[in-house]
Amino acid sequence: MPVSPLNRRAFVKKSAVTGAAVAVAGAAGAPAAQAAEHKPAKKNRTWSFSVLGTTDLHSHVFDWDYYLDKAYSDSKGNSVGVARVATLIKQQRAAKGEERVLLVDAGDIIQGTSLAYYFARVQPITGKGAPKHPMAVAMNHMRYDAAALGNHEFNYGIEVLRKFESQCRFPLLGANALDAKTLKPAFQPYTVKRICVPGAPDIKVGILGLTNPGIALWDKDNVSGKMVFPGLVEQAKKYVPRLRALGCDVVFLTDHSGLDGSSSYGDELPYVENASNLVAQQVPGIDAILVGHTHVEVPSYTVKNEETGEDVLLSEPYCWGYRLSVFDFELELVRGQWKVTKKTAQTLNPNTVDEDPEIKKLLEADHELVVKYVNTAVGTCTEDLSAADSCWKDVPIMDFIHQVQMDTVKAGLSASDAALPLISVAAPFSRTADIPAGSVTIKDIAGLYIYDNTLYGKKLTGAQLKDYLEYAAKYYHQVPAGTAVDTSTLTNANSFWDYMYDTAAGVSYDIDIAQAEGSRIKNLTYDGTPVTDDQVFVVAVNNYRANGGSGYPHIAAADIAYSSTNEIRQLMIDYVTSKATLDPKDFAVTNWKLTQGGTPVF
Repeated sequence: MPVSPLNRRAFVKKSAVTGAAVAVAGAAGAPAAQAAEHKPAKKNRTWSFSVLGTTDLHSHVFDWDYYLDKAYSDSKGNSVGVARVATLIKQQRAAKGEERVLLVDAGDIIQGTSLAYYFARVQPITGKGAPKHPMAVAMNHMRYDAAALGNHEFNYGIEVLRKFESQCRFPLLGANALDAKTLKPAFQPYTVKRICVPGAPDIKVGILGLTNPGIALWDKDNVSGKMVFPGLVEQAKKYVPRLRALGCDVVFLTDHSGLDGSSSYGDELPYVENASNLVAQQVPGIDAILVGHTHVEVPSYTVKNEETGEDVLLSEPYCWGYRLSVFDFELELVRGQWKVTKKTAQTLNPNTVDEDPEIKKLLEADHELVVKYVNTAVGTCTEDLSAADSCWKDVPIMDFIHQVQMDTVKAGLSASDAALPLISVAAPFSRTADIPAGSVTIKDIAGLYIYDNTLYGKKLTGAQLKDYLEYAAKYYHQVPAGTAVDTSTLTNANSFWDYMYDTAAGVSYDIDIAQAEGSRIKNLTYDGTPVTDDQVFVVAVNNYRANGGSGYPHIAAADIAYSSTNEIRQLMIDYVTSKATLDPKDFAVTNWKLTQGGTPVF
């Protein structure tokens, strides 16, 4: 063992031998003493670990398209489903060590496919003796450590969500999902995981979950009076310091919120919808964020915290199991405290690996049950109805939705409201939807109406209706008169996606795409007569839009003439079943068209 300089001096003092002996000893020991004094300092202990992340799985277990009844396929070669992702996760654990890998999700788990609908409505997990939700089975098998609540977790009501939560062997986190009465967390806000380091202190990783404030609007019927949803920044400022106070060496957030600071609901709520970047910027003490909600791929993105100047690392792995985010952390033990010295993120594509055979074994029976259900015939159709042109043309398949909505609302109106003119608004959710001539199955209808919306009837004046349609018309890019119209670049202006764009039935109108936004709606008539500003309409509309989804004017505050808990998709299935034959001649005629300076485009 080397002798320290202090002890060496004491040693020389005590060794009072002859001067010659001391000189000899000093000469002989000089190189060794110099080597000891210049020996490099002992290096600090280092360690590494990873956090793997998924988001917006939307109950995609297998690489399967229930709407088309075949293996999933798209133009980019993507695969879907956690069964493939599970194989990637096994590879990561094998390469890095089981004890060095955490697995986290950023929400929207139990809604989005026919599989999800089946176990929420057809054979609900809340029923006596019902099976576990397939996503709970899959995610338990994959050994998730935590998942954030997504807004779609609330679509089927709190009872279904709580049942799913009870079936998971990992916590559903929601630091900004609060009990409406007590304002205390309605779900676990965070969890702390330990990474074991032999011969050194454990690395403590605090995982904080945040969900989307938009739940208060989008699922108002399910959460009003029960839960409230403050902003992500506000709650992160409360809980990140708490995690640091608990001794967490790494603070990792899983946010069901995008990273561009935008909101689809305008000023309907005082909190930002896509706030992950703002959390990173405004809340000190965060190392990394798994981002969700917006269905985009962001392999790695860095935001500098405005208070500390530290970089916060963000990654979003697309949706449906398209990608897996991988956060890699390197740490150093400095004076008994672990410090992050390096962090990187990337996304991996599971389309090159096979599905996990164990998940297939666990859930194949559930999958086959749903396949059988979606292939159930409910009627016939007189001709092929395609949604391919539904975003720029009045097509019969959209009239089908409108007709069902109007018939349902009409049957439930009071006598006084039934005397008012009735119209419908609806969005083209899927351009690939198609109801074939001949036999019509549940999957054909489910592929057209892919969301679990319920139905409202709300009252708008003629002036408000025109504002509503002008707002919808910002979906189109301006194309000057005389300029060729290219449908591949015509739509989705202003980041206004297809599900946000409403057409109206029961009135006739033109959308002049040559005009500037706000002055595009022309020739708005009802029953052949121009609509007046004070005329009052009952508007059949889904609950998402009725409660403020996508920020349409007037509709959220409008008087309610009708509401129901029945899903529109099921109403459409019931319509076909009762009619036996689906015939476009029976549908309401929308009579809207695109024009350029008054000249029809198509």
